[in-house]
Amino acid sequence: MQLNPYLHFDGRCEEAFKFYEQSLGGKIQGILHHDGTPSANCVPVDWKGKVMHACLSLGDHVLMGCDATPERYQKPQGFSAAVQVNEPADAERIFAQLAQDGTVTMPIQETFWAIRFGMVVDRFGIPWMVNCSKAA
Repeated sequence: MQLNPYLHFDGRCEEAFKFYEQSLGGKIQGILHHDGTPSANCVPVDWKGKVMHACLSLGDHVLMGCDATPERYQKPQGFSAAVQVNEPADAERIFAQLAQDGTVTMPIQETFWAIRFGMVVDRFGIPWMVNCSKAA
């Protein structure tokens, strides 16, 4: 079994996934827009260029997303996308990038379980937790 986060955006999915590709070091596997697909008839005319499905590979993991039409979009709440890294420098770098034009909800710092842990809501409204655990 594989469990993959699927993020919904308010029209900025493509911009977000390009940002995540750079920030997280992943590779965009594909971005499919509504235009040219059967779903083009199901979205507003000005929404045809928006993302129907996006996929970003991050090692053995996948992050997926789409643009939710205005009547279906809901501000993200009740979850965080969690990034686990092995090196404190990677945690610092990723946290700093996700925090650009975002809102830091817990500065990255040492905790009783982690060498580095921090929480941020990025500029696209997605909440993140960045963690680099202490050795067991």
